[in-house]
Amino acid sequence: MPIYEYTCRDCDATFEALVRGGEPVVCPHCGSSSLNKLLSAPVMLSGRTARPAGRTCCGREERCDTPPCSGESACWRV
Repeated sequence: MPIYEYTCRDCDATFEALVRGGEPVVCPHCGSSSLNKLLSAPVMLSGRTARPAGRTCCGREERCDTPPCSGESACWRV
């Protein structure tokens, strides 16, 4: 379910709404359905996948002696 940003034409309030399929959106401040949908910046995903808790980026339980796992840089061992 996407989250959209709106501005109410009646009270000028700006708010975000979680839009469920076909459900009408109303202003939470005044109840009006006279809204403008705002253009929002897209979400950019990094492409990284989550790793199990307690594991390093390359799957070992201990950090590697040499980079990339020994520093703060991204792991290239995929």
